[in-house]
Amino acid sequence: MTDDDAAPAQPGLGPWPAAALVFGSSAAVLVVELVALRLLAPYYGLTLETNTMVIGLALTAIAAGTWAGGWTADLVAPRRLLGPLLGISGAAVALTPTLVRGAAVTADPGLLLLAATLSVLVPGALLSAVTPVVIKLRLTSLAHTGTVVGHLSGVGTVGAIAGTVLTGFVLISRVPVSGILVGLGIALLVTSVVVQVAGRRGRGDVVLAVVVAMAGLGAATAPSGCDVETTYHCLAITADPERPTGRTLVLDGLRHSYVDLADATHLDFEYVRAMASVTDTAFPAGEALDGYHLGAGGLTLPRYLAATRPGTASRVSEIDAGVVAADVRLLGGLPEGVDVRVEDGRLAIADLEPEALDLVVGDAFGGVSVPWHLATVEAVRGLERALHEEGVYLANLIDHGPLAFARAAVATTGEVFAHVALLADPSVLAGEDGGNLVVVASDTGLDVAAVLDRLGERELGWRSLTGDELDAWVGDAPVLTDDHAPVDQLLTPYGR
Repeated sequence: MTDDDAAPAQPGLGPWPAAALVFGSSAAVLVVELVALRLLAPYYGLTLETNTMVIGLALTAIAAGTWAGGWTADLVAPRRLLGPLLGISGAAVALTPTLVRGAAVTADPGLLLLAATLSVLVPGALLSAVTPVVIKLRLTSLAHTGTVVGHLSGVGTVGAIAGTVLTGFVLISRVPVSGILVGLGIALLVTSVVVQVAGRRGRGDVVLAVVVAMAGLGAATAPSGCDVETTYHCLAITADPERPTGRTLVLDGLRHSYVDLADATHLDFEYVRAMASVTDTAFPAGEALDGYHLGAGGLTLPRYLAATRPGTASRVSEIDAGVVAADVRLLGGLPEGVDVRVEDGRLAIADLEPEALDLVVGDAFGGVSVPWHLATVEAVRGLERALHEEGVYLANLIDHGPLAFARAAVATTGEVFAHVALLADPSVLAGEDGGNLVVVASDTGLDVAAVLDRLGERELGWRSLTGDELDAWVGDAPVLTDDHAPVDQLLTPYGR
């Protein structure tokens, strides 16, 4: 008996349909993975931990689905499996926005975590099971096992790459998250019907079609918390019930900026009042400045500088074009002298003219974390080179508990600038409460007493740390570098 004789007889599948199914299902797994990051961002943030969780769940789903699909294909006629796998995965994908957002509304963290886990595991496992089922259908001769497995594995990898590129460069920037997932669910259901008709089973699954339709309705009506889904954020603008012209920019559920549409000098957030106090103290009143801002938010400080220092030129680097569009359409437009560029701030630092700026402001965040590549000593050195001798560097930090990241950020700034001060609420400095801290740095000295006086005028009970007191507060905190900047791990809970 030859190897060929040992192969079981079964209905085959043409090479092109097989390749298309493997390509499409592999691409769909990566679409689900990447879109899940955006879907979960309003509730978990876009942190390293969120990315790790989603990637880990996706790999678990791929492993479980591949194993279960191969095992089941040996027990059940593979042709009978393909249609249901695609149809049920389509229903699962389409239901994801409704389930996750519905769980978030309950405010039950356990339920939300379960919904988030299932949103990646279930469709990922079902879609990953398609490849071993297709391979089983193509293995009509054991003599060609290596060719079939190698070919379809390669096609699956190409499909995963295509799904990644399509999602990252096209879909997320143009289509809402719910639209991507419901659209993918519909595509999978249609494919399921085609596979069943081609297999002469003569019908699609009406129940699954109803599920997908209901999922689409649910996704359209479920509260997302977003006015706009940008490339990076779930963005919302909320009105201040106590101030008719007040607006708050909310990104991924976090309050990022407050703008008074009628009065740019009204500063609501305490850390912005602290930054304004530094600029008002460091530079003569009304003097126009040349400034650079990492992160746009609602452009609160650039608006303030334009109103109080006519002629000020503020260049702003903001990576999210959707935030810039919200500034223009919903938050009063761009003030005169403010030049907002959609770009990664770290790349923009290299283009700054040496010794050309009076003021540099770092206020860029992904969730509650400063992007790590903007927190390193190399990035701070680039900003210091762009300041003239009497220039001032300001950076907004957010930290909690042991303040491990804040201490490291101050240590990093101290490696570059001759004079550094830290401003914050006393409870934050003591680690008793979480919140904002403002780093102030210069090469020529800081009139901290005058800054504190101005803080008092703005009804801020903040205090400052400088000199030996600041050194003791920083302790043995590490200097962050491009080679090692564990920003997310330094933040709570990892800093505890």
